[in-house]
Amino acid sequence: MSPFATISAQKLWRRIGRPDAPVLVDVRSDEDFAADPDLVPGAHRRDASSVADWAGGFAGASVVAICRRGHKLSHGAAAWLRQAGAAAEVLDGGVEAWAAAGLPRVPAARVPARAADGRTLWVTRARPKVDRIACPWLIRRFVDPRAVFLFVPPGEVLEVGRRFGAAPFDVDDPEVFWTHRGDLCTFDVMVEELGLAGVAPLAHLARIVRGADTARPDLAPEAAGLLAVSLGLSRMHADDLAQLEAGMGLYDALWRWCRDATDETHNWPAAQPAAAL
Repeated sequence: MSPFATISAQKLWRRIGRPDAPVLVDVRSDEDFAADPDLVPGAHRRDASSVADWAGGFAGASVVAICRRGHKLSHGAAAWLRQAGAAAEVLDGGVEAWAAAGLPRVPAARVPARAADGRTLWVTRARPKVDRIACPWLIRRFVDPRAVFLFVPPGEVLEVGRRFGAAPFDVDDPEVFWTHRGDLCTFDVMVEELGLAGVAPLAHLARIVRGADTARPDLAPEAAGLLAVSLGLSRMHADDLAQLEAGMGLYDALWRWCRDATDETHNWPAAQPAAAL
């Protein structure tokens, strides 16, 4: 029988990356976090000692509380969250069980500083096509579900980043960390730097994105199709944020195909023999 109100590392990993993934709250002590400063993908740090102040913000949400070993901090935080109206569970065994299972973790040092409201802020060039939709999808599904993206004229990206504290990405400038490197597109770089390169379905998706974004359809049979759909979305939406929202569903579908359905085929049924008269 599973411990009370817990979820296993493997079961939680199957839910991460989906649009209906639970909110992940890392409530480890500062000391425990300093000793192991990596995050379960998508997790956001919160102070367990002030849970009474922030639990109400999760009313109606599905939440998983995470601490070092899945004991007092996460169970106490989850209990507060439940009384505040959330459906809260605890990661069974905490981050130690997650690490022991060999599951990916995001280096906290790679996540940009969060704004006062807890969200990360990113900035890139306006009129996105492939990389500038794929990267926000990756960030929202595996780093920060509430991430904010600013689309501005190409010449303004760096200064907007400086003035507003936003992390620039997919910009051809030597100052920018999150951008193309050699043959790799920005999505490749993010997958690598965020500790997700060992996730085989994401590596597969990265090849498709790279092929579509760098005019290399030979890299994956699906690359040409992704480029076609991406260009179509760009023509359909004059508003970059509306295009991003439409593109999220596209990449959700590609992720689930890469993860669960690459071996599945679909053919029109063979003709059935005519019924006897």
